[in-house]
Formats: sequence, structure tokens, C-alpha cells
Amino acid sequence: MSLLRSSATISGLTLLSRITGLVRDILIARAFGAGPLTDAFWVAFRIPNLLRRLFAEGAFAQAFVPILGAVRHDHGDDGVRPLLDRVALLLTLALMAVTLIGIVAAPVVVTLVGSGLRDSARADDFAAAVWMTRVMFPYIVCMSLIAFASGVLNTWQRFAVPAFTPVLLNLAMIGASIGLVAYFDPPIYALAVGVMIGGLAQLAVQWAALRRLGLTPRWNLQVGTAWRDPTVQRILRQMVPATIGVSVAQISIIINTNIATWLTPGSVTWLSFADRLMEFPTALLGVALGTVLLPSLSRAFAAEDTRGYSHLLDWGLRLMLLTGLPAALGLALLADGLVATLFHYGAFVASDVSATQTAVMAYAVGLVGLLSVKILAPGFYGRQDIRTPVRIAIGVLVITQCLNLVLVPALGHNGLALSIGLAACVNALLLLRGLLQRGIYQPGAGWLIFTLRMIAGLLVMGVGLWWLDGRIDWLALQAQPLWRAAVLLAVVGAAAALYFATLFASGLRVRHLRRQA
Repeated sequence: MSLLRSSATISGLTLLSRITGLVRDILIARAFGAGPLTDAFWVAFRIPNLLRRLFAEGAFAQAFVPILGAVRHDHGDDGVRPLLDRVALLLTLALMAVTLIGIVAAPVVVTLVGSGLRDSARADDFAAAVWMTRVMFPYIVCMSLIAFASGVLNTWQRFAVPAFTPVLLNLAMIGASIGLVAYFDPPIYALAVGVMIGGLAQLAVQWAALRRLGLTPRWNLQVGTAWRDPTVQRILRQMVPATIGVSVAQISIIINTNIATWLTPGSVTWLSFADRLMEFPTALLGVALGTVLLPSLSRAFAAEDTRGYSHLLDWGLRLMLLTGLPAALGLALLADGLVATLFHYGAFVASDVSATQTAVMAYAVGLVGLLSVKILAPGFYGRQDIRTPVRIAIGVLVITQCLNLVLVPALGHNGLALSIGLAACVNALLLLRGLLQRGIYQPGAGWLIFTLRMIAGLLVMGVGLWWLDGRIDWLALQAQPLWRAAVLLAVVGAAAALYFATLFASGLRVRHLRRQA
């Protein structure tokens, strides 16, 4: 299967997920604005998301997928069945224990993530965050089993279902924000219930996909047998550095969220909505490419195909830069139009638009760094080397907080966004240096002409976007939301047309980007 086609499939379904996510956030912004209770929800929602990234999509996926690919390569499909049974059993038991602890200790957990809510004037906000945290904590069990199923499906090159299922979470939250708010006081509690409904729906769909492949785990209580399995032990050993590495990133998020709760009320919400816009390119480009690359890199490593391994990384970097650079430029130059069109309704007022817009611009500075990490880190994971990215991540955590000390006093919540972006660029550069120094990645031919083509396209696009955006008052179009959306789509389409037309005129063709799995 063409890796470009697989990436396009994942990107298309991820686009659907991000569109429904935007609809979700638009409804939240319109109904609840950027007030203290909305901040409390985002703090509570961040907790299961942090654990999901830590245990499920992060450490577990990084350790599990490469080893699963190697076992399948060595022993065939039948040889992986005992491994799947044992991993699923231990994963489920471990996360059920974590969930129970989290529910009991919810006040402590909320304090760690959003200490600003412990201020005596915000007692109601803290109580709301604790309640919603307890409701949403079991979400981590669902997401861990979903990550398990996604790892199996991606290894079998069934990319569509894992890419689609996040849509179900967004639909559940949309349904809750419309149909359940009347049953809760405060109404925002309905969103927490919607999260759990969405988690269960995602798990049901992924499990059905595993069943069609005949790969659903066969449940038993042979915990000792599962624990002593040498391959399981290998996965656990790999998860230790992976957990440390992912923990570093999550610690940075926790620190930033904590800082934001001490800033102007609404800062957590502004950053959350800005992050939503950043998730479009990071998911459509970085996550899609990383998801496709990791199983392919694992197969190349198992086959001792060092040349193919390097070519995969080279392909991923070129495609990422080709699409990521115009995305970053577009976010920076069109932040006002994007934020106003998507969120400037109801309780989300002009001052909220301005605060979110500047956060988007700050995030955009580091977009290419964030995307590059999604390509470069799998270059180590595919070789079952998790320790190197961990060491780099620890250094990046220190750099991020040093940047916070300088930028937050001067820029407020925008300083938090900018520090994340700049640190991601440092992370990407260190990963790239490591791959080059070890000879894992050797750049292919043609990078000079490729770079010149991109620069020409970015210049033409940037000038056109700057000219168009300067002639539109996005806030004044609030009373005409459909027209404002149509204008935004036209501007984005024109910018994309200018960029790709310039690339085409310079000689770049789609066939130059194709690669077979």
C-alpha cells in the first residue's frame, strides 16, 4: 500500500475528527464562554487526557507497536495471539487500579493540575472540577484499550478505524451539550458525562474491528503467566523509559496549566481553543505520518533494511515540511479570521477572540517543531530505542520552564504558548542531530531544489494571504456567520491555490512524494 495513500486516508478521517471537534468547541464557547466554570471543565478534561497520553497513546504505543511488529514478522499472525491476550489483561488491570486511585484522590489530582482553583474565591470552580474529574476518570480505561486496539489495527495496516473513532467522542460531547445540559446544575457537568459516553462508543467500534480480524483478546485471569511472558517483560522494560519520556511532556503541560490558572480568568480556555486550532495540522500531518511511519520503520528494522529505514524518514520529513510550513504561515497570518469565524458567538466576546488569536500566533511559531518531533521520534522508536528521545525530552522540559520564566511575565498566557513552540523546535533539532550522528538518517538527494521550491511557494502564499486578510474585518461579520465562514474558506482556498500552483510551476509533482510501504 502507498504510504502517501495511507497518510491521506488517516488525514482525511482525522480532518473529520477535527471538524467535529471544532463544532464541539464552538458550541462550548457559545454556551459557556471563557469563564471560570469553563476553565474548571478544561482542567478536569485535561487530567484523563494527560493519563491517556501517558499510559495509552504515549508510552504503551511506543513500546508495544515496534515489538508487536517484530513478533508478527518472526512468528506470523498466529504467534501474536498469546501476546495480545496477556498484554490486554495486564493493561486493563493496571488502568483499573489507576482509575480507582484517581477517583478517590480527585481533589489532590485537581490541585496538582490547576492549583489556581484552590483560591478561596474559586471554591465552587474547584468543586466542579473535582466532580467532573471523578466522572471522567474511567475514560482512561477506555482509551488504554482503544490504544491497544489501534496498535494492532495499525500493525495490520488497518488505519481507517483508529483514525475515525475520535469523531465519536466529539459527537457524544456535542450531543451532551445540546441534549443533556437541562439535566445538570451547573449545566457544564453534561460535558463530563458526554466524554464517558464517547469513550465507550470508541471502544465498542475498535473492538468490533478487532473481532473482524479475529484478534480480540481471550480474557482470562492468568495474571502470573501473563507477567512472566518474556515478550511482555520486554514491552514493560521498554515502557519504563517511554513512560519517563511521555511524563516529561505531561509534566510540562501540568506546569503550564497550573500557571494559566493563576493568570487572568479565561486563560485556560483561550489556550485550549488555540490548541484546538493547532491540533488540525499536528493531527492531519504529524500524527498521520507518524502513525504510518512507525509500523513501516519497525518492519524495515526487523528486515535489517538500513537504507529503506533512512528513506522512510527522508520521505516523512519532506512531506511534513511541504505541508507543515504553509500551515504554520497560514495560522500566523490568518489567526484573527480563524478564531473569529469559529468561536465569536454568544458568550465568547471580542476580547476572548483577541486573547485566543494571539495564543494561536504564538503556537504557530513552533508548529514545524511539533510536527518534526512526530516524524523524528519514530526514527528511534522503530529501532526500539526509547531512551534517547527520553533524555532529550528531559532537557526540553527544563528549557520550556526557563522560557516560561522569561516569557510569561511579559506575555501572559501567550508566553506559555510560545515557550511550548520554541522548546518543540529545540526538541526536533536535537532528535535530528542524534539521527544524523548515528547514521540512522542520511538525507537523500534533491533537498536544495526541494527547499527552494518551498520558499518560493511560501513567499507567494504569504504575500497573498497578508493582502487578503488586511481587507477583512472579521469581528464586524459576527452578525453574518455563514458569510464569514464562506469568506474564510475562500481566503484559505486562495492561499492554498497560490502555494501549490507555485510548487507546480517550479516542477514539483505528486509522483515525487509517493512511497510504497
